Amino acid sequence: SSNDRVIKKILPIVEKVNELEVSYEKFTDQDIISKTKELKDMVSKGRSLEEIIPDAFANVREAAKRTLGERHYDVQLAGGLILHQGKIAEMKTGEGKTLVSTLPAYLNSLTGKGVHIVTVNDYLAKRDSEWMGKVFNYLGVTTGCITNDIDDVERKKNYSNDITYATNNELGFDYL
Repeated sequence: SSNDRVIKKILPIVEKVNELEVSYEKFTDQDIISKTKELKDMVSKGRSLEEIIPDAFANVREAAKRTLGERHYDVQLAGGLILHQGKIAEMKTGEGKTLVSTLPAYLNSLTGKGVHIVTVNDYLAKRDSEWMGKVFNYLGVTTGCITNDIDDVERKKNYSNDITYATNNELGFDYL
């Protein structure tokens, strides 16, 4: 099936991330932040995001283990790759969608253009920005959150972060 072909293409990348895990476990906290700076520099000098996926995902996995005690499983790495490709990854409740989102969000934040993670309500936007913000902050990436109850000054500040959580309603109305 077409899904099987997609999975077959991404499995080598998942395996590469797994190979890097041992190296990243030896990183100091400062090494994790330095890797973020190194990856940003590589992207600014013309390296494609696809070329740095294994290192970016390995860095996020290690940060999540250290901050949340949660390790991205292979299926979550695959989900992150699928999301990065602009495809839909269907996951059931409890399979770790929130953790999966850290992978492509971090990777795409390395471009310096900002990333928006869209949730369905203010509660999830706030919860996820605080919860996954621990991972992003550990990586040296800034996070913000747009909810209905913040003023325009705070909105502007939050939109200037590397990664911003918001609801579809807030994004739509702010765009208009």
